Amino acid sequence: MIAAKSSSSAFYKNMFRLAFPIVIQNLITAAVSSADVIMLGWVSQTALSAGSLASQIMFILNLVYAGISSGIGMLAAQYWGKKDTRTIEEIMGIGMKLSIPVSFVFFVLACFFPRLLMMVFTSEPELIEAGMPYLRIVGISYLFMSVSQVYLCTMRSIERVVFATFTNASALLLNIFLNGVLIFGLFGMPQMGILGVALATSAARGVELVICLTDAFRFPVLRFRPRLLFQHNRLLFQDFMKYSLPAFGNEVCWGLAFSMYSVIMGHLGSDMVAANAVVIVARNLGTVVCFGIANAGAILLGKAIGEGQRETVKADASRFCRLTFFSGIAGGILIFLLRPLFMNMADLTAAARGYLSGMLFMNMYYVLGQAMNTTMICGIFRSGGDSRWGFVCDVIDMWLFSVPLGFFSAFVLRLPPLTVYFLICLDEFVKMPFVFGHYKSYRWLKNITRDF
Repeated sequence: MIAAKSSSSAFYKNMFRLAFPIVIQNLITAAVSSADVIMLGWVSQTALSAGSLASQIMFILNLVYAGISSGIGMLAAQYWGKKDTRTIEEIMGIGMKLSIPVSFVFFVLACFFPRLLMMVFTSEPELIEAGMPYLRIVGISYLFMSVSQVYLCTMRSIERVVFATFTNASALLLNIFLNGVLIFGLFGMPQMGILGVALATSAARGVELVICLTDAFRFPVLRFRPRLLFQHNRLLFQDFMKYSLPAFGNEVCWGLAFSMYSVIMGHLGSDMVAANAVVIVARNLGTVVCFGIANAGAILLGKAIGEGQRETVKADASRFCRLTFFSGIAGGILIFLLRPLFMNMADLTAAARGYLSGMLFMNMYYVLGQAMNTTMICGIFRSGGDSRWGFVCDVIDMWLFSVPLGFFSAFVLRLPPLTVYFLICLDEFVKMPFVFGHYKSYRWLKNITRDF
């Protein structure tokens, strides 16, 4: 019994040490989204809707980074358990060799073909014209993020979560400040509206990159060496692709499905788009603690697997699930308590406010399903290198169920917008029994390291 207490005490201590900075980072990220919504909402509902749709490109690119980061996290955390820092450096190099060319493609599309991208998400000319200049400017930030996001992910994988949080938080707080200055023309600057958001984002991501590069050449334990971009470790690259490709596919599959939800709502009218922009902020805030726990779980469990502590991993995974359950309930309560704030976050039409009210209610319970599934699929399963199962699960759930159901209900049955949104929000609860069954099988618990 004493040993169990000691193990439990060590778990909660380590979990808090890692999860707290990640939660703070997620809170600041949610604050930036909130600031964008509030400030653009004050400009006009058109600016809010156009900014929300144009930011879907960044959302999709972030999914690419998330997939690459998952491959880094799965391998680096386990090699960190073995204290093999040289291999971790090579893993970081592989991540950058993938992220840089993908980011360049997104940069070209956003800067030179913005109309094409906007037309994917909406058919309303007013929203397309407002979103195009935003994409041309914000596309520059994609190049900065291709390096900084991989570097920060690697730092988190070796438990440097405080540095990663400080760096990301510095950029995000700068983003909020510049938003206010450039949107409203403070301190003698011109009023730029939606263009101010794009400039603020690009400037903040540039500062983030500078901090990462400065640290990369000074941190003694792990260094980013430019020559790593030109080296090729065949076995390690095979391992990276084996574990990261399903994770990448999972993130893209999930993210594109969410983008399809935006496409559906984008064709239901600008009132629905504006309401959804506010709801995304509410949902992000409601899941901020849950996702912090999931990220901390992937690091801690991966390290323990690398150290060969199989029984500790099982016990700690169970604790992570319990923590996530209660934090998911707390997230729903938070959305309920802050409902008056969300209802007045932007200057919405009466129709948009009606949609927003119903959507907030649905998200009070939706965040629990999203939290539990994310912790198990992206945290627990991936800590053991099991990224394929989540990929298959989300393909079936979202692309064979939720997305077709959303299009069918919206454009064939022509159901009311809130009914369509309710049907879309069934996705997390349909897959939950299968996710829990896979968790209890422990087939995800594997040591994926090699001796180089």
